Amino acid sequence: MRDTKNVLFIIIDQLRADCLHGALAHHVDLPNMRAFMQEAVSFRRHFSVTNPCGPSRASILTGQYAMNHRSVRNGTPLRHDIPNIATEMRKAGYLPMLFGYTDTSQDPRVFDANDPAVKTYEFPLPGFHEMTEMRFEMSYPWQGHLMSQGYEFDDYLDLYKPVAQKGCAAQIDDPAIYAAEDSDTAFLTNNFLGKINAHHKENWFAHLTYIRPHPPLVAPAPYNKMYDPQALPLPERCDTAEEEHALHPYMQALLNSTTTADFVEGFPDLKADDDTVQKLRAIYLGLATEVDLHIGRVITFLKESGQYDNTMVVLTADHGEMLGDRHAWGKMSFFDVAYHTPLIIRAPGMAAPGGTAVDLPTESVDVTPTILDWVGQKVPNSMDGRSLMPFLQGETPEDWRDYSYSELDFAALTNPTEWQRQFGTSAGNSNLCILRDQRFTLVQFATELPPVLFDSEAKGEFENVADKPEYSADLMRMMSKLLRHRMQNMDHTLSLSTITPQGPKEFPRH
Repeated sequence: MRDTKNVLFIIIDQLRADCLHGALAHHVDLPNMRAFMQEAVSFRRHFSVTNPCGPSRASILTGQYAMNHRSVRNGTPLRHDIPNIATEMRKAGYLPMLFGYTDTSQDPRVFDANDPAVKTYEFPLPGFHEMTEMRFEMSYPWQGHLMSQGYEFDDYLDLYKPVAQKGCAAQIDDPAIYAAEDSDTAFLTNNFLGKINAHHKENWFAHLTYIRPHPPLVAPAPYNKMYDPQALPLPERCDTAEEEHALHPYMQALLNSTTTADFVEGFPDLKADDDTVQKLRAIYLGLATEVDLHIGRVITFLKESGQYDNTMVVLTADHGEMLGDRHAWGKMSFFDVAYHTPLIIRAPGMAAPGGTAVDLPTESVDVTPTILDWVGQKVPNSMDGRSLMPFLQGETPEDWRDYSYSELDFAALTNPTEWQRQFGTSAGNSNLCILRDQRFTLVQFATELPPVLFDSEAKGEFENVADKPEYSADLMRMMSKLLRHRMQNMDHTLSLSTITPQGPKEFPRH
């Protein structure tokens, strides 16, 4: 084993945790990720602290809750001076290489209004060196590759439309225009493997981010029909969408905000019948299997090049996906599947045996502190997360949290959302936060909407028990815990520093 310490940090976009452990795990083939789990530590109660993509990645990469970094929507700028994984890895002597995207909206105070950096929400996080641009709405290198291979398309979105078979009407599970060897997933992996090997004599840090299985749901053959829709379990839901409305006022706006047609290109009148829902679920799982194949290529490369035993590999997702559960799609909800993500970590020198599963709650803000801890770089006090290194060493911290916390902003500044129109809320109070402990889940709103309380020992997420008298003490306890959490985790960038006659002194947060 060489003295170098490398880090490969992989994020898969919109991969549900239950694809690896849970409801869908027995219905999707992910052999490479499952094999990696047997060599690593898996965190089974891992949750994103915010959604959707931009805010979630801002939290992962800065280690901050959304209430502190405040980049709360796709397109909301992230302050340029917040420490993040790239800026801190540079302090440790690493060049932070980005293969893919971070969905970071830039701080307009440090760019001219005409700068391309402030005309897209998909710019790289400050500090990263963009090795391969694979921004979802751009992906110019991939487009160029497809053109060089002879593919013809008039518009970029044509790449996400299923291609009708000769003489037949188009179907949602028809294949993509490109072959599997030319997919965005294959192209990104080829670029990573083609470039990273040149860095084998030095410490390297690479952030590899796959867009799949994020919609539009279209897959190249054979992944488009890899799974039989009729063999898959139906989504977890009430019999009708109307029955879901009774759970909470939020639900009607949720179900009106997205439809099945929003998740596939070229079918604007798509109906949400069971046949359609199951086909889309099957395509999603096919895309997940395609990503798994290429993650297997990456792990094999590390092993065959002799770098596996000096490379920390972190594998996670930015958030989950409703996938028809509760008649909903996307991630703009308060249900667990929208936030519950896989987290699998293997670190050379870890004492915990491969295959270890941790069932204590962990959060997406813990990932960056863990990486910094492993390379020996100080974790800034601004970071709300905690290092998971004790778990990798087979230890359980006595003061570890017994809950997880998430937030969601459901506003839009330029075009009010369904929630804003229905509730008359503003951009300032169109948000909610979620606290999950071993038994209960509390959802609290900033506006005058009633809270939600789920009891996992009763009907779980199918019954809101917040207004039941017998739960009043539990509701108060969860609200008190939520308030304490927010009070204890307000921004600590400078609050643990003090000015003295000898100069400023800083005290550690954890």
